[in-house]
Amino acid sequence: MIFPEKLKRGDEIRVVAPSRSLGIISEDVRKLAIERLEALGLKVTFGRHVEEENRFHSSAVESRLTDLHEAFEDADVKGILTVIGGHNSNQLLRDLDYEVIRANPKVLCGYSDITALSNAILAKTGLVTYSGPHFSSFGMKKGLDYTLDYFERCLMKNDAFKVEASESWSDDPWYMDQENRNFVPNEGYHVISKGKAEGRIIGGNLCTLNLLQGTGFMPDLKGAVLFLEDDFLVDAGTFDRDLQSLLHLPEAEGIRGIVIGRFQKKSEMTPVDVAAVIGSKPELDDIPVIYGADFGHTTPHLTFPVGGTVRFKAIGEAVSLEIMEH
Repeated sequence: MIFPEKLKRGDEIRVVAPSRSLGIISEDVRKLAIERLEALGLKVTFGRHVEEENRFHSSAVESRLTDLHEAFEDADVKGILTVIGGHNSNQLLRDLDYEVIRANPKVLCGYSDITALSNAILAKTGLVTYSGPHFSSFGMKKGLDYTLDYFERCLMKNDAFKVEASESWSDDPWYMDQENRNFVPNEGYHVISKGKAEGRIIGGNLCTLNLLQGTGFMPDLKGAVLFLEDDFLVDAGTFDRDLQSLLHLPEAEGIRGIVIGRFQKKSEMTPVDVAAVIGSKPELDDIPVIYGADFGHTTPHLTFPVGGTVRFKAIGEAVSLEIMEH
């Protein structure tokens, strides 16, 4: 594994758009996001093509590749943040210059559709990448404290850290109404299967991760602890099917544990549904599984290292989750 240098005050971070364009982000959200990042001591710059927008609210493959390559090659840039997710970052995988990335290791952070990019980079170069807030996420006016806290713990500090459950969470379309938010008290982690595990983190958005199956961009699952989440389009049947597809991979026998992020309300997924899906799979009989971690398409967002090391215990109803290497 190659671990990039941590971000520090005074560092430049480059915003790129490997999926959807910055053009869909309002000026108010952009302004607040820049202010939040500058408050962390970071200097924000933008890729040359982030504003380009086609009929799919994205830009040409060549434009997105150029911005990524320039961000990795620029010695002044110490970290890279994605604008937002979408549906098409996997278009970039074949033509990415992985030698450039390997030779210029630095922080890359984003989630959702960026799962394809982050896991492919790990598989092809060994560079640890990060599932965490997008640039646009920092434009959230309320409910960002947990997100900021774990962004700093993971990307700006070296010490191992425990992942505690947030006090509350929200599934609001916050970008449409920043003032009227609904925060739900957090029940904490749900133990689906008891046990303990330690391994390398692989994952992010499940349906996006599955796009890598059968390609050279899929990370090895041997010794992995899967971190998995999905959005409002997923119901129990879809989650079951997508998870089963992952478990059919030959190396899935080496999976050591699973941490599942929170589902959105519209999915109607409950802890009972998650337990039913997990319990239907004999491949997971001896593997600890917990549900309700603070990552996915609700807020707040945990930042975690794709390729880093996690240790967790699920004993009774008590859960201990610690990121060891990041």
